[in-house]
Amino acid sequence: MKKFIALTMIILLMASPEFLHAQTQQQVSESNPETKEEKRDAVKRIIDEMNDKEKIGQLVMSQTQVGDDGMPSESTQEMIQEYGVGSVITYGERDTITQAELNNQLQEYAADTRLNIPLFTTADLEIGAAHRVPEDATTFPRQMGVGATHSLQHADAFARNAGQESVALGFNWTYTPVADVNVNPENPVIGVRSFSDNTDLVSEMTAAQVSAYQEEGIIATAKHFPGHGDTVTDSHLELPTVTYDREELEEIHLPPFQAAIDAGVDSIMTTHIIIEAVDPNLPATLSEDVLTGLLREDMGFDGLIVTDAMSMQAIDDNWGTGEAAVMSFQAGADLIMATGAPDRQLETYDALYNAYQSGEITEERVQESLERILMKKFDYDLFDNRYVNVSEAEAFVGNLEHREIAGQMARESITLVKNDNVLPFDADSEKTTFVAGVTQVNDIADRIAQQSNGDVLSWEADSHDPTSEEIQAAVLQAEGADQILVPTFSSDELPVGQSQLAQALKETGKPVAAVSLGLPYDVQNYPEVDAYLASYALDYHGAPNTTSINAVIDVVFGAQPGGQLPVKIENHYPFGHGLSYSPKSAFDIKNIVKQYTNEGEFENDKVVRTLVMHLTAVSHYENQGNGDKVVRHMEGFKELLNHQRDNNLITSAAFNSLEIHADALIGKWQ
Repeated sequence: MKKFIALTMIILLMASPEFLHAQTQQQVSESNPETKEEKRDAVKRIIDEMNDKEKIGQLVMSQTQVGDDGMPSESTQEMIQEYGVGSVITYGERDTITQAELNNQLQEYAADTRLNIPLFTTADLEIGAAHRVPEDATTFPRQMGVGATHSLQHADAFARNAGQESVALGFNWTYTPVADVNVNPENPVIGVRSFSDNTDLVSEMTAAQVSAYQEEGIIATAKHFPGHGDTVTDSHLELPTVTYDREELEEIHLPPFQAAIDAGVDSIMTTHIIIEAVDPNLPATLSEDVLTGLLREDMGFDGLIVTDAMSMQAIDDNWGTGEAAVMSFQAGADLIMATGAPDRQLETYDALYNAYQSGEITEERVQESLERILMKKFDYDLFDNRYVNVSEAEAFVGNLEHREIAGQMARESITLVKNDNVLPFDADSEKTTFVAGVTQVNDIADRIAQQSNGDVLSWEADSHDPTSEEIQAAVLQAEGADQILVPTFSSDELPVGQSQLAQALKETGKPVAAVSLGLPYDVQNYPEVDAYLASYALDYHGAPNTTSINAVIDVVFGAQPGGQLPVKIENHYPFGHGLSYSPKSAFDIKNIVKQYTNEGEFENDKVVRTLVMHLTAVSHYENQGNGDKVVRHMEGFKELLNHQRDNNLITSAAFNSLEIHADALIGKWQ
């Protein structure tokens, strides 16, 4: 009897996922290649063992379908096990445990195939793992918010922390950073997903994030090649065409992608846009001139080229997903993203398979992409480490340290664009605040209630374009308030009703501060408001970013804004513009120094470093509560300023401002 029980326990143990994981890893690790040459040999052996179905499967990226239990559906299991699909992209929202278990289950399906090749597990993770796990994971600011900090340290920290959480959930490939230069304020699909309209800033931040993501063990993706920043059409809905010349393409849109390549990016995603300067007939995704000629040959990229979703209407309406899949692969793409219903995904697979069988797709071309794909799976150690520990993921994802980093980053992104002595609102007063807008009003009102001793009134329009009757109702409700906050939102051009709402509330005579929740350009439509903040919080879908929304309300009630515009607001405010409140600490003055650095107010970096070092010492004494040393060192700071002014190392505007702030801080501690 005891032998029977023992045998039963062994059988149960062998059937457990943990045992299967260990067995899979053991089988691979016995011959796990380490050197580049060993990896190439292993890749060649795997390809030699593949049948035609398995080869084509590795070229297809399938959208995960899930059942009622949150786990992969039978159709997804079939795509992996019957058709040999080697990559999956996950959409939808879930909690940490479910996401980690989902990715493990997908890898288990792949492990239970003839060749046991691990999957690329991917997702759009532009704000970190919170893109898929919003309640649990850390929500980082959107890329334009990071751009507003003008800090490569923040760009690096974002990618490292977001990368760690994504890897903990079982993702090994992220579709970020967005390398598009958002030069068109009415761009309906990129907007705050871009770092900036400044090519240099986008290039620097793209390179910083590529390096950081990949050092954390997750493939980074520069997208959308060769640039989606100057369109007025959403490629999800129509096929855009851009008509600028080759010089503009090379000077504005390509440098961030070249910076990503120079930083070692392992993946670049194509865009469904016709770039007339390169190929006037085909969108980049289908163009050999773009993918092979420009990206491979001219720019020297030898990593993975992955398409954007082929079910997007820019492609599907004009070529159909099957024909387009073959065209894209022939043009130079390595992985074809097959999204949508299972039959649409199979349409992509079947088209590629049939083209391969007929000789339309050559053996040489298939071999080339298979080598790239499998080499990256070895480079990222996926054969030996494809699973994650669900309990560890639950404990790590969204940890307090990451949330604090994201919160500080968000506060330093909030840009005070205009302030006629209205902000900050006094959190200690009992003034009533009226919040009137078209979206996120309740969340903002709740945050204000947490920050302020006063009452909060709120009003939200029925649409993003308030009617005159709605505006009149908002004005009537404003009579019961002492101060007004107007959050506006646009994904391209601001609806007229929102600018009329801001103007009507301004005419009440009460102090009005407006906050752009999406694009930062809204103020050009209601320039008369007393104060204006840019938060970069909502993307074109209007999906909220709670970290940035909380940060902007913190700033409304006194936290120091640290952002400078990462874009120009034509005829109103220049790139790099950003105001601050009268400083409460040496740290606040450091932020002002950072602003003036970005605006070119100092002769050289050495001048800046001297001031920052001095202010860092002052912060130390502030933390100790040593007022005498704070005052003495701030007097020394003023002497430095005088020296810099006398030697033409600082502009008069920056000198005058910093001297006033220094005197204010001295007065606080005397």
